[in-house]
Amino acid sequence: MNNRLVELKNITKSFGNVNALNNVSMEINKPEIVGLIGDNGAGKSTLIKILSGVYAPDSGEIFLHGKQVEGHWSVARAHAAGIETVYQDRALCVQHTIALNIFMGREITGAFGLVKVRKQYEEAERLMREIGFTSRVFTPDSVVATLSGGERQGVAIARALYFEAELLILDEPTNALSLTETQKVYSFMLAAKDKGSSVVFISHNIYHAYDIADRFIILDRGTVVMQVDKSEVESAERLVQHMKDFARAGHAS
Repeated sequence: MNNRLVELKNITKSFGNVNALNNVSMEINKPEIVGLIGDNGAGKSTLIKILSGVYAPDSGEIFLHGKQVEGHWSVARAHAAGIETVYQDRALCVQHTIALNIFMGREITGAFGLVKVRKQYEEAERLMREIGFTSRVFTPDSVVATLSGGERQGVAIARALYFEAELLILDEPTNALSLTETQKVYSFMLAAKDKGSSVVFISHNIYHAYDIADRFIILDRGTVVMQVDKSEVESAERLVQHMKDFARAGHAS
């Protein structure tokens, strides 16, 4: 049975004279956690913005469930396809409540377009209970600014899961988090996988990616230089060595 969720073939993207991506081909299966790793400038951000519809590729093909995407790829089409992205800033309004943040821009409405505030509260409470992204002292009316970094990541991930993301893209979700908070984010990723979603975990920290990912895709200067299952790599140190080897080879060429 084919479990291929997304496939990119020969994707290129340039900004002026800068080639951000060069003939990138990769696939994401369902469900799995993929560690997308590479140094700053490797092309990670450009790649996820193409996956999420922010950028259209200059050339190449995008496939969803084995069918080629026709026409202009956009954020709206990515959302419709179940692709949700949590960027480094998490796109949260920290002065607003948890419930408002979860449904912001995609409110639950009834007749005449009126927002169902109580329904949103109930759904936010259910997500908080099922995913467990905050302690019990918080409610859907709690202001996001009072949450820790890991809990804020949980709000963003819960929002994506509520809208039935098939592919959840997390951009450096453990950046600047403590070990405890990082473990909490790992649990959110595993919860998403358990619900049948796939996760792309973008990180420049190979040790964080190695702890949680099933498979790794390494980018170097806009090119996929390695795709490997975790079972084929004995340690995070070995992945680090691969990246160093690629970097040396690139500078020597």
